Amino acid sequence: MDKIKVALIGSGFIAHYHARGLKAIPKVQIAAVVATKKENAQKFALEYDIENAFTEISKIVANDAIDAVVICTPNQFHAPFAIEFLKSGKHVFLEKPMAINAAEGRQIEKISEQYKRFVMVGHMWRFDADVNYVKETIASGKLGKIFKTKGYGIHENWGPTGWFAKKELAGGGALADMGVHAIDAIRYLLGDPKPVKVYARIATHFGDYDVDDTGIIVITWDNGTESIIESGWWQPHTDGPEAGAGIFGTKGYANLFPTFLKITKEEESFEKIIPDLPERKEHCDQVIYNRQMEHFITSITNKKRPNPGVLEGQIVLNIVDAAYESSKNGEVVNL
Repeated sequence: MDKIKVALIGSGFIAHYHARGLKAIPKVQIAAVVATKKENAQKFALEYDIENAFTEISKIVANDAIDAVVICTPNQFHAPFAIEFLKSGKHVFLEKPMAINAAEGRQIEKISEQYKRFVMVGHMWRFDADVNYVKETIASGKLGKIFKTKGYGIHENWGPTGWFAKKELAGGGALADMGVHAIDAIRYLLGDPKPVKVYARIATHFGDYDVDDTGIIVITWDNGTESIIESGWWQPHTDGPEAGAGIFGTKGYANLFPTFLKITKEEESFEKIIPDLPERKEHCDQVIYNRQMEHFITSITNKKRPNPGVLEGQIVLNIVDAAYESSKNGEVVNL
């Protein structure tokens, strides 16, 4: 079987994780990399033994031999680049968030369906061992009915610079950067319910930029669960690592990062369970990205819609848009 040829669009921090993930798949060839600066593209190509280094996506669009692209650019370019690649017959992996807003996300979905090409979105926590352990525990009924969750994506005592802190390029701040991970992870844990209501308070407290660095969002799902999501940069404290969650059920509690269960036994007593899970080399471990890329490539070869795809990416965008609207108006937004 011929190798699947993939081009990387962008050579920044996250592109390295995706490149390593793709290099771990024998049936994949990274055919090209595109970066704004020629020297960055060439350096990246040398590091990962990539034959072609370009500064314009037109070289990839025009190349019918390339099967798929992995887009790791500022959010502003996600939709226009994805649409151009889809129209040229390529499958697309998009870093999160799928687009700068929900309207752009719907455009991507429309073009994806029209040209019969897949779109996968980089909500990578769906491929984490701890996350899937908690998901399976919830699905088993061991925790009873899940009535509340708490989740967060927070940078403690630091925040990104550059395009992340520019609304024109990013679409939003900490919510678009970190909150989207927390939203999708919670939704995945709960079995992908649909959001019905969103209430949010979003603000900027720490920087001289035109995006948010603090957010509290409350989501009501169609299964009756209420989810509290916190996003932030430069926060003076966070409850654990940069991403984590708590799941509250009528029969017990599950904590994600560090991962453990508390199962109610009788009044005022519980059993604490610490599962034997793989050791993490880093919080966002490379293995998560390896599995994510493997899923993307397998979806292409098996002609099966990837998950998370446009549906999952769009629901996150709908929630983010509703959160910004709610914070602006001070009212609950119905979805």
